[in-house]
Amino acid sequence: MTTATPTATPRRLTMPEGMTAPLGFDAVAVPDRLGPLVVPRLPRLGCVYTDGARWWWIVPADSDFDLPWPAPAHYAPGALLPGTARLIHRPEGTVPYTPPIPLYLSLCRVTGTAPDWSRAVSA
Repeated sequence: MTTATPTATPRRLTMPEGMTAPLGFDAVAVPDRLGPLVVPRLPRLGCVYTDGARWWWIVPADSDFDLPWPAPAHYAPGALLPGTARLIHRPEGTVPYTPPIPLYLSLCRVTGTAPDWSRAVSA
């Protein structure tokens, strides 16, 4: 008899005390090796978490609307993670967001992926 391995119940990232997310929030994960390459390219750094393998960036809810994030990024609606993560960066103020378009463009740059809107449209 084979026993199924239990899967971790997804957990929602929690905002640090005093932070508000008026637009709701999702998360974008990147392998931890890419995190330090993205940081200097961003005009504003919001809350960033790590689970030891990935960095998780907080973005406004629905920042994936009609936008495929470049591999190996992972978009997590509702900021649901497969495990736990700890906060590694908290911005000044009360808003937790990293601007999604600069984050998207930075990820495209460090992964060598053309932004989705710049790809040729086939007839």
